[in-house]
Amino acid sequence: MIIHFPCPLSSSSSLHSLKFLNRVRSHSSLMTTSEARGFHVTTTRKEIVAPASSPLLPLPENMIISVSNLDLLLPPVDINVCFFYKKPLYNTTNDVLKTSLAEALVSYYVLAGEVVANPITGESEILCNNGGVEVVEAAADVELRELNLHDPYQSIAKFVPMKVHGVFAIQITELKCGSLVVGCTFDHRIADAYSMNMFLHSWAQISRSDVPTSYMPSFNRSLLNPRRPLVIDSSVDQMYMPVTSLPLPQETTNPDNILTSRIYYIKADVVRELQTLAGNGKRTKLESFSAFLWKLVAKHAATTTDLKLLNSKLGIVVDGRKKLTEQETNTYFGNVLSVPFDSPSGPGLSRIYGTGSEEGPAFVVSSGKSFPVTRIDFGWGSPVFGSYHLPLGSRTGYVMTIPSPVVDNSAGDWIVYLHLAKGQLKFIEQEAPHVFKPIDNDYLKI
Repeated sequence: MIIHFPCPLSSSSSLHSLKFLNRVRSHSSLMTTSEARGFHVTTTRKEIVAPASSPLLPLPENMIISVSNLDLLLPPVDINVCFFYKKPLYNTTNDVLKTSLAEALVSYYVLAGEVVANPITGESEILCNNGGVEVVEAAADVELRELNLHDPYQSIAKFVPMKVHGVFAIQITELKCGSLVVGCTFDHRIADAYSMNMFLHSWAQISRSDVPTSYMPSFNRSLLNPRRPLVIDSSVDQMYMPVTSLPLPQETTNPDNILTSRIYYIKADVVRELQTLAGNGKRTKLESFSAFLWKLVAKHAATTTDLKLLNSKLGIVVDGRKKLTEQETNTYFGNVLSVPFDSPSGPGLSRIYGTGSEEGPAFVVSSGKSFPVTRIDFGWGSPVFGSYHLPLGSRTGYVMTIPSPVVDNSAGDWIVYLHLAKGQLKFIEQEAPHVFKPIDNDYLKI
């Protein structure tokens, strides 16, 4: 679900959380955090892993799966997800991961296909040709404790593959200390985070081989067929637009307007206080956090002379599966998003994802509370850290909150991934250092 509303520059909001900002102030860690020393990642092997063949479960050959209208709302962007593991207590090989991947692809055969254009309509569709997934094996001359996870472009970005073909790619990197990093890149048009989490969990279960897979994916696009009889409102044409019709973003000459990413942690007591400030617990934690962040973005806009920043846009992504009644939607593999707006002339999800610079900054907030970071155990323990990541070149801001992976996180700490303009990040760190604490190895107990 996307909610679109103008940037609130007044202080009349019922959320009085700006008082909370003044409790503690410090210099921006964006400027003072030392960069991790330069290191190199060397590719040692590349191969294509195809779905395992079995006479009991024959694979579909050149089957076409139509993309839903919700899939078509998304531009052709690739998303990264990465997991960091301490050195296994016993020797392991990448062959275990590749063998279990081949088995997982039997059920998740869409990930071994590719997106092609329908020869008649020109619209995208998924060709399930069992072409396989490229797996890159690599080695890095750096230790896990030396990584700067606060700046994902100095860490995560080096451990995820560049997708050359197909819709999915994997990179397995061994660090100098023996730690392992598993990074993935997937085409957002064929899967949302919920779907990818489902696959990652199944892959890990198969790799451990001691438990059955919990999820069998459904590719039944009829679950999202239009209602009968059709209910059509004239405003729909104004709410959605093809991504191909969007103008290309203008180049910015202001370095503070360039999008970049940082990762923070927020203590559980701070999350609860934000919720109290937003309405004595009547709002959800995500709503309260989003309002607090929106206040900061608005306050930053009020300090700038760049008029484009006054027309910012915010979307809040909600898992649309909860809005559907079919039991099968729990295992539906694809994108399930709905897009309500505060005005009929507001642009749709494709506009939020596909633009930003020509009309001011835009960002979406997504809840990753179901992100199964501690359950992605391939047989050598849970990861000490995991995160989604937007590669360089993304045209819109993105915010994701996920549960902290620390072992004793019963209190409910959050990890927060922010992909915003550099100027916004600096301002947020200066205004709310008590809330946004840069992720570091001490917190993760690495």
